[in-house]
Amino acid sequence: MRIQKWFTNVINRNLMMMVCCLTAMKGQAESTPPQAAVSATLVPSWSMPQTLTLPEARRFAFERNWDLLAAKSDVDIAVAQRIVGREFPNPTFSWSTAKLPADSNPAGTSAGNDLWHRNYDTIFAINQLFEIGGKRSNRQASATAGVKAAEARLLDARRTLDLAVTRAYVTALLAQTNVSILRQSAEGLKREAKIAEARLNAGDISRADKAQIEIAADRLELDARAAETIARTARISVEVLLGAQKPSGTWTPADTLDSLALETSVAKGREYSFPPDRPDLLAAEALRQRAEADLKYQKALRIPDPTLLVQYEHEPPDQPNTIGFGLSFPLPLWNRNKGGILAARAAKEQAEFQLKKTEATITAEIASAEVTYADAAARWQQARETILPKSQEVRKTISFAYEKGGASLLDLLSAERNDNEVRLATAQAAADAANAAAALKAAWNVGEKTTSQHPISK
Repeated sequence: MRIQKWFTNVINRNLMMMVCCLTAMKGQAESTPPQAAVSATLVPSWSMPQTLTLPEARRFAFERNWDLLAAKSDVDIAVAQRIVGREFPNPTFSWSTAKLPADSNPAGTSAGNDLWHRNYDTIFAINQLFEIGGKRSNRQASATAGVKAAEARLLDARRTLDLAVTRAYVTALLAQTNVSILRQSAEGLKREAKIAEARLNAGDISRADKAQIEIAADRLELDARAAETIARTARISVEVLLGAQKPSGTWTPADTLDSLALETSVAKGREYSFPPDRPDLLAAEALRQRAEADLKYQKALRIPDPTLLVQYEHEPPDQPNTIGFGLSFPLPLWNRNKGGILAARAAKEQAEFQLKKTEATITAEIASAEVTYADAAARWQQARETILPKSQEVRKTISFAYEKGGASLLDLLSAERNDNEVRLATAQAAADAANAAAALKAAWNVGEKTTSQHPISK
């Protein structure tokens, strides 16, 4: 009777716990907002400012870029997999009742004819699987390496995003600078057209000469309008990287090409060796470690895991209360997990090859970036310090001579065209220098350091 009361109390407590858990789960489900509402809160509403500097663009991109947000979710997934790797196998509960009469023979005993005292054979059992051979530790090592790889990929996504935002911003700034240069050249020729009007009235030049100046000014104005379209398209590309939901390209870059090209002291003043802390290299190393742990795990699967059994049996009247113990494990006769081991070994070799490839790629990227930066910086310096001042001096001289009648129309148009091309080329050289410096910093992994808003789990 005491066993019966104990068993009845256990069942009642378990039923009460199940009811409470179901009630709590229902309340939690009702209070949880819809998935659409949750997704809407991930990226709050935001509008582009009227003017934007490159540091501000980087900050907005680090907060809102879609690819970076996806990389943060990859870290969450890896952390969840690590939690899964730490879990123990759940025990298995089983209940069975046998020896129920299939005819009219009575099942009652001398103790009574109720359900508990009938001569049914009732068994309650709990089975627990125990992992041996290092399976759990290797699984945890694989999951931990997966977290490291995901965190390194997140940092590498920030590094490449930093470079992409810089290049897109410089492209938009170059396009806007080209618009200003073309409009300045058009305004200069319009002033020359007014001077030509005075000379035409004085009989010094023909009406065709004046028309040529006006045509050249109109062509530059058309070029400026086309450049404005290109500039707005480039600004839209920047907004896409910044995670704008409705990019319009109506903002204005606040920096100048010269200021960005001059911000190369980090790349210019120091010598850097191979960066062992580059995120893509760390990610490749973490993947190699995970592949090594996976291989050990596959080898450990050859060792059978034992399952322990504890049971309580109730079979009145002769054996009303008995307990039993048992042990079971699979016999590794036909399956020794050879396929899993071969696949894991191939994956490990592939990860090692990928690590070596990443190292070679980084070395080549640094060498190429150094050559590109040295050439771009030299071209921009020569264009800014030598060619541009000479071109401006020639244009001013020819313009003054033409006003006084000492230069021909052909000389004037040639000087204006050459000066326009030199200014455009100088702006392009400044943009190339800024992009090359950013690429070199990214290759050396010495770009802008910003505190991540994503918590890295311990």
